[in-house]
Amino acid sequence: MPEPLKTLTSGTVVFSQSNIDTDQIIPGRFLTTTTREGLGAHAFHDWRYESDGSVKPEAVLNRIDPAQHRILIAGDNFACGSSREHAPWALLDYGFRAVVSTSIADIFTSNALKNGLLPVVVSQAVWDDLAAHPDQPVTIDLEAETIRRGNAEPTHFRVEAFARQCLLDGVDAMGWLAARLPDIEAFERRQQETA
Repeated sequence: MPEPLKTLTSGTVVFSQSNIDTDQIIPGRFLTTTTREGLGAHAFHDWRYESDGSVKPEAVLNRIDPAQHRILIAGDNFACGSSREHAPWALLDYGFRAVVSTSIADIFTSNALKNGLLPVVVSQAVWDDLAAHPDQPVTIDLEAETIRRGNAEPTHFRVEAFARQCLLDGVDAMGWLAARLPDIEAFERRQQETA
């Protein structure tokens, strides 16, 4: 899992296209690995590289410093299509920590939250403002569940409570359970004693 995510202040990358699917995020030919490392090189591969493998210099992801642009502002219906855990893996490995859109596919949302990538759904008006100011730093405060940008009023968003806690703690569901192993074992002992 990535580091705990409490507050993220970063530049943004805007992909205004609607219906960006998981095959565009990480083409199927790169799904042969079961590890997360290295998938960032293939995030949006066909947008970033020619068919001969040469770099497309005009591609935004080839021109920015991922460490300074950790928030993706994505068009409507982001990450639709097939379910593939590799999609959030690729985005995380590239450097993104959050995706903001007016709608995000449910399966991708579940996969993202389980892997440390924060999906945030906002209104069209908020999205339009974010997209209109791509050079303006954005702050996502997961503890307060708000997005702050420029002089605009903070925008509230919601994240499912368990997933939110896991992101805040920097653990996945298994890590959350493992941290509570002494309590689980004590409960099991009590159950055996009363059986």
